Amino acid sequence: MIYLPTIKQLQYLVALHRSRHFGKAAEACYVTQSTLSAGLRELETLLGVTLVERNRRVVRFTPLGEAVVERAWRILAEADGIAELARAAGKPLASELRLGVIPTIAPFLLPSLLPGLRKQWPELKLFLREEQSGQACEALARGQLDCLLLALPYACGEIEFEPLFDDPIRLAFHPEDLPNPPASIAPERIDESRLLLLEDGHCLKDHALAACSRATFRPDQSVLGTSLHTLVQMVDNRIGMTLLPQMAIDAGILTNTSIETRPLASPKAMRSIALAWRPSSPRADEYRLFARALRDARAG
Repeated sequence: MIYLPTIKQLQYLVALHRSRHFGKAAEACYVTQSTLSAGLRELETLLGVTLVERNRRVVRFTPLGEAVVERAWRILAEADGIAELARAAGKPLASELRLGVIPTIAPFLLPSLLPGLRKQWPELKLFLREEQSGQACEALARGQLDCLLLALPYACGEIEFEPLFDDPIRLAFHPEDLPNPPASIAPERIDESRLLLLEDGHCLKDHALAACSRATFRPDQSVLGTSLHTLVQMVDNRIGMTLLPQMAIDAGILTNTSIETRPLASPKAMRSIALAWRPSSPRADEYRLFARALRDARAG
């Protein structure tokens, strides 16, 4: 009899490949580190090969281990597709839903939406995962997420999506840095040497630069923030100015600061918030229903 790897063993393997850390991989799989390590040793014994080189400082996959991981991703995606078929056959929004959300949306939108969603769909088991756009799109493609709340435009691979609403982008500044500002700010008035942006990996950085509509725009790479809250504190301390999405302002990110904002005189000063999913998903109708529920919760 030929013994095949189990789904659980493959889950352990890809979790370790993703995190490169036994402890973090165990947390992601909701098991102890010893359980995960034992499962991986059983997998290597079953296959008769070494997949992972272990030492105290680094986790390194062998070339064969990398090849096995790539196939494991595909197997797990197919297995997840079976579970999706079963969920799609049941009552809509009455099962588990793994939702990815990018950091420039999650803290500003979800607190106001979740109570309404719980009230409207009490049987929905929503599991949230916050990641930057590139990582979230990769997780969606690999089947680790069911759907994703993201800001468009963004190159997220092959997706279907339902637009939810537009989110204007505004210039935020200390009043002493921009006295007597007009009702709206022309992008050419922005001093690029003082513009503070998010670090690479945040799609809002690309949206902000697109809003400026200047091909030669070169912001100072030494003033990149890790979060919108960090940028706000920098602006409030007169280190520079930044571009903020309207949803963050509406959620109170400027509370207890002296910061003022103005709209940009640019048709590109906007991002579109959307719910995205894989085109092959059998739960597409359910995700469209979920998108309507998100719109209703925000309007309510």
